[in-house]
Amino acid sequence: MDDHDIYVYSAILLLGLCSLITRSGFMVFGDYLPLPASVRRALRYAPVAALTAIVVPDFLPWQAGLGPVFDYKLVAALLGIVVFLRTRSAVMVIVVGMLALWGLRWLAG
Repeated sequence: MDDHDIYVYSAILLLGLCSLITRSGFMVFGDYLPLPASVRRALRYAPVAALTAIVVPDFLPWQAGLGPVFDYKLVAALLGIVVFLRTRSAVMVIVVGMLALWGLRWLAG
């Protein structure tokens, strides 16, 4: 085992340890250190914020070096948003979004 392998394995071990400590802190000390009500209210939005941070950059019509470009994914996402606002059905959002994406790609040829 060379120095590079030791570095990689120690980085994986330390990152796993950091993840374990930060995630288990609430389970171990949760009863002794209760969170303020304002923090608990703010944490309700964490899953939505994380999902938005992952999904939205994929839909933005901007490519490095090219600037704004037309993107079929953005149109399909906007159609999905409209369907969700009208029906509140996650299944319909997926179906309409995917059909729109496939249809636009097919039309583009």
